[in-house]
Amino acid sequence: MEYIYNPQGVCSIEMKIKVENDIIENVEIIGGCPGNTIGITRLIKGMNIDEAIKRLKGILCGNKGTSCPDQLAIALEHIKNETQK
Repeated sequence: MEYIYNPQGVCSIEMKIKVENDIIENVEIIGGCPGNTIGITRLIKGMNIDEAIKRLKGILCGNKGTSCPDQLAIALEHIKNETQK
């Protein structure tokens, strides 16, 4: 399943995520801090969706109340909920 998520409250503007059988196959983050977003996407490629959510959920960026990793976890939760219907 390929999914597009528009994050809220962060510098990135779009996340394109491909998940098959609960495994993250690819993530592309548009906008944000390039080094960090590329690093995040490479680290979670091949990871189980639940493990990625567990590791990324709740990470904050300054005083924003969220971050690109946190927004990615939220996007992954949306994907997980969609696939369980």
